[in-house]
Amino acid sequence: MIEDSSEPVGNSPCARVDQVSKLFGSFAALRQVSVDLEPGRCYVLIGENGAGKSTLLRILAGLLRPTHGKVTVFSQYEPLEARARIGYMSHAPMLYDELTGVENLRYFASLYPGRPCLDPAEALRQVGLDPDLNRTLGQYSQGMRQRTSLARVLLPMPELLLLDEPFSNMDVESVRQMVKLLSGFRHGNRTIVLTTHQRELAAPIADYVLALRAGRVASFEPGSPTL
Repeated sequence: MIEDSSEPVGNSPCARVDQVSKLFGSFAALRQVSVDLEPGRCYVLIGENGAGKSTLLRILAGLLRPTHGKVTVFSQYEPLEARARIGYMSHAPMLYDELTGVENLRYFASLYPGRPCLDPAEALRQVGLDPDLNRTLGQYSQGMRQRTSLARVLLPMPELLLLDEPFSNMDVESVRQMVKLLSGFRHGNRTIVLTTHQRELAAPIADYVLALRAGRVASFEPGSPTL
């Protein structure tokens, strides 16, 4: 649930943002934002460029610290302390074009020594890709690249999934497939927070839609997920 200044709502939220502001010099990217994220829900962040969507996502991911206010994840941790339980997919793919999908994921899995991870082939299957496809990422369609990026994020089996513009440059069919995949992850009790410029693309899985304007919460509406 989301509110502007009242007490947070709900029991044991997956994440709680309490009166968070983020300043870059004299520019306020976020202004006293408060939000509770419930487990197993999908939150869609909308707003124009510069509204604060990506900044809020990066703060939840532990990549930025708020200037004012507090963020708590999984009831008691700061995001940086719980990074192992958080998956963050940036707007940039962060993949290697000269490697195949499974080679990319094998490399990223090696960055989690001593930690249980999905098998790279299984991660690709979960996003609807063939792990035996003998084609480098540079030969993938945009939709396949986005799904490979999602598979990379899923490797450590995160409980909080943060996706920055996951439908970027995808055709209609690729978007439909991605939305169907994300619906399955939401039903698996993951909390999903995604940003998009096109609210209608995420409508089938949006439990809540949060609109940001100039760093503030402009509106919060229940969604009507159909998947």
